[in-house]
Amino acid sequence: MAVTNQLKNQHLFCRAGFGVAAENLKDLAGVSPKKMYAALEKASNKKPEYFDVADNSIKGIFMGISDAVKMEEMRKNGLDNNVKRQIRQQSREDLKSLNLKWLNEMINTDAQLREKMALFWHGHFACRDINIFFQQLMLDDIRSNALGNFGDLLKAVSKSASMLGFLNNQQNKKQHPNENFAREVMELFTMGRGNYTENDIKEAARAFTGWSFNLKGEFVFRKFQHDNGKKTVLGKTGNFDGDDVLNILLEQKQTAKYITRKIYKFFVNENDVDQTKVDWLADRFYQSNYNITNLMNDIFTSDWFYDEKNIGANIKSPIELLVGIRRLLPMEIETAQLQLLFQRALGQVLFYPPNVAGWPGGKNWIDSSSLMLRMRIPQLIKDDDTFQLSVKSDDDQQMGMKENIANKNPGMNAIAKNGFQVRANVDWNKYAQQFDGVSREHLYDVIESVVLQTKPGSVNESAVKTVIDSSSRENYIKTTTIALMSTPEFQLC
Repeated sequence: MAVTNQLKNQHLFCRAGFGVAAENLKDLAGVSPKKMYAALEKASNKKPEYFDVADNSIKGIFMGISDAVKMEEMRKNGLDNNVKRQIRQQSREDLKSLNLKWLNEMINTDAQLREKMALFWHGHFACRDINIFFQQLMLDDIRSNALGNFGDLLKAVSKSASMLGFLNNQQNKKQHPNENFAREVMELFTMGRGNYTENDIKEAARAFTGWSFNLKGEFVFRKFQHDNGKKTVLGKTGNFDGDDVLNILLEQKQTAKYITRKIYKFFVNENDVDQTKVDWLADRFYQSNYNITNLMNDIFTSDWFYDEKNIGANIKSPIELLVGIRRLLPMEIETAQLQLLFQRALGQVLFYPPNVAGWPGGKNWIDSSSLMLRMRIPQLIKDDDTFQLSVKSDDDQQMGMKENIANKNPGMNAIAKNGFQVRANVDWNKYAQQFDGVSREHLYDVIESVVLQTKPGSVNESAVKTVIDSSSRENYIKTTTIALMSTPEFQLC
């Protein structure tokens, strides 16, 4: 296919963001990809807003332990079981709000590059923690450092209460080291499996002893629980603490290679990894002292990023799919919480990764059930019909949605037994205006080029046209767009 300037920019928005917003469609043909990327980078330079969605009732509990003496007393004695239950129940509700808050930011922000990078790091530093305060803090660390220095990001996440708790490092004490945190830092966060020994893990675990946090989620180094003896990690010996070990890991070129390869698969091509290009990028990433912005600039301003083989080569994650639809079609959703059900059914719930390795991605996103739902979502947005979703038994991962479904919570807008309706108000006029000046005979081809990243004609045009309403220009644009969004090809970016 001809890789036009418009297609290059659409490809850029799909990978460096969550797809093109309707109001930007007309700008794609006349601006070079390098200038477009420069604008994306500039828009992502500002410090992100801190997301605080915690309910006042749960804030009241923690305000009562702000006094240092009382905090230490509660740390030793533990929280009352009723208080624990209240915190857990409210945190679960607040995590839904945090999920939707971040999702809306991905949809509406000009800082597309920052939020897309944050989504990548959210999967890289996968962590499941029910505490809303701790999750808010960790998300802020990720979003604030998403385009900064990888070393700073690594240290911030490693010292976050969510990650330390998730990987049991509060149990890591001298005489009784817990290796879980040290193992995952090496295997998943820095070097990758096979580039260290079991002894390196054991020694690193000793260095991380004493790393903990208080009830407010602040990092605390408990020196009396720290092993002050000499350790040998990756050939270096000394009286190391956790920061020393992280610095040793950052000194390894393998860390730059591991991170770069993972970024290449996520942002360039998940199926066809050019190792020569990965090595070149990794070397520059290492020489820049892990400057993430420089690495992404090397990728998105290169000519090879826009090669035909890289366009439409990746399968959209559920979050990319849901956010991309809402960016292309300007809309307000009354049934906002249904987006949580879609995430669950499609296999990617923000803040609920399947395990510490994160979401596997790629072809793992697609099975017969999820593909049918993926292709039906655009139609559900357009029409007023109902749909059903089976609820699995993992209700912690379900975020409490099981009860909402069973009780027909009004906030879910249930309208029939086991049936739900997506109440979305799409601004079709705003979307249709982007095609002003396009003649009717060329309208299908232009809409197809905007909606799909695959080769022109990859979709059976005659089959699509059987469901198109040609009664008016607006209906033609609306039904053609929905029909193309309902194809397997729309799942690719």
